[in-house]
Amino acid sequence: MDLHVTLGGSGDRSARIYEEVRRAILDGRLGPGDRIPPTRELAARLSVARGTVTTAYDRLAAEGFIASRAGSGTFVSAEAAAAAPESRRARGGRVEPLPLWRARTPRQATTVPYAPPADLPAGRHAEGSAGVPAGGTAVPTAYDLSVGVPDPSLFPLATWRRLVSAELRPTRLSATTYAGPGHPGLQREVARYAGLSRSVRAAGEDVVLTTGAQQALDLVARVVLAPGDVVAVEDPGYTAAHRLFETHRAQVAGVPVDSEGLVVDAMPARARLVYVTPSHQFPTGVAMSLARRTALLQWAVRHDALIVEDDYDSEFRFCDRPLEPLQSLDRDGRVVYVGSFSKTLLPLLRVGYAIAPESLQAALREAKRVTDWDSDAVTQGALARFMGEGLLGAHVRRATAVYRERRETLLEGLAGQLRRDLEVVPSAAGLHVCTRLLDPAALDTAIVARAAERGVLVEALSTRFTGRPSQQGLVLGFGAISAERIPQALAVLGSAI
Repeated sequence: MDLHVTLGGSGDRSARIYEEVRRAILDGRLGPGDRIPPTRELAARLSVARGTVTTAYDRLAAEGFIASRAGSGTFVSAEAAAAAPESRRARGGRVEPLPLWRARTPRQATTVPYAPPADLPAGRHAEGSAGVPAGGTAVPTAYDLSVGVPDPSLFPLATWRRLVSAELRPTRLSATTYAGPGHPGLQREVARYAGLSRSVRAAGEDVVLTTGAQQALDLVARVVLAPGDVVAVEDPGYTAAHRLFETHRAQVAGVPVDSEGLVVDAMPARARLVYVTPSHQFPTGVAMSLARRTALLQWAVRHDALIVEDDYDSEFRFCDRPLEPLQSLDRDGRVVYVGSFSKTLLPLLRVGYAIAPESLQAALREAKRVTDWDSDAVTQGALARFMGEGLLGAHVRRATAVYRERRETLLEGLAGQLRRDLEVVPSAAGLHVCTRLLDPAALDTAIVARAAERGVLVEALSTRFTGRPSQQGLVLGFGAISAERIPQALAVLGSAI
């Protein structure tokens, strides 16, 4: 599993690496026996000299936190378990649920046992987290550049079948009780994974498991929003979330996005909730700058608002170091961190999660209970074992290598074949690339329609705006198309522009 290390600002980078790894050990994200990245690998990922990492590791080894094993690598030492752990719990928070939800007492969960550790057809527009359009298309598609669709052929189906079969054994099933609101083993694994890979601050009991990220958004809206409350959203943004907030009778207000992400100075003062995709803004792909992240957190404190951070596909990162999530920067319990496995594994698994401030957790679990009663214990149990055996991290690394080739092929084609038609919006992560049309008279919806007639499935940027004057552009996904077919797809697309 990848370890998230941030080297922002100036100063001794070796000392910063030391502090980040030491903190991961002390707060339980890295446990005794866990392997840490080799010095060469971490140095390449952080774009620093190998000696910088070696110096940090030498210091950690001297203090007894890590130990090397000849021919195997470097691991967290057994002695590290004796160190006093720092709290990994999510912030307490001052944002309270509506009285309706405070008056309810969640039912005690029924726990389930947990022991830690042929290709599928191409998918179509699975609903889940940011970037997935609702519905599908009846037009035959020769070149699928749709957005938010991972490649199902990369999914380790044989391994997954083994894990599901293990969960279906009679000794693990009960015909007399429901599964409960969430698999405790999966809660622990999600907290560990989010902590290691994204520096999210959470323990297992902070994780609310959901049926996809869309349900996580729905639960937050149920327990926080009253009719007429204002919800600030990115413009352009994830319209499925906008529609969801509207169903809760909220007033959805679009806030412009520029090269640094959400423009905090344009936020409506009355917003009760802010929905953002800061790591890989949907659909533009830009990352919210650290200055904007800090400004947004400060804004939320001043206006007594809650931030929902949807980290929908940032596992797939191709350049630049990842910035800290809003959740890890939050000091006031103002952020709900939402994620899912729809882009990482398969949309049909329908497993998402919300990591919320403690003040909202009981209400979210009660809302989950009254919404769909119980969770899918078989899927959640299999996923817990999948993560506990280290298979998720391995899958992400393999898939990232495949997606990197496709992304580079797509960018090369856009810079070559379509350079006179489209301007690429810079991005560093995710499964799609956003472009703007260079012809001011061109209409992206008309181009999308003509492309569909030629067998190319692509998305119009203008459809993702909430109401202000929209930009014309195309959003191109590369999860559902092979690298070899991308040049052909761009040639056909070019004929439609």
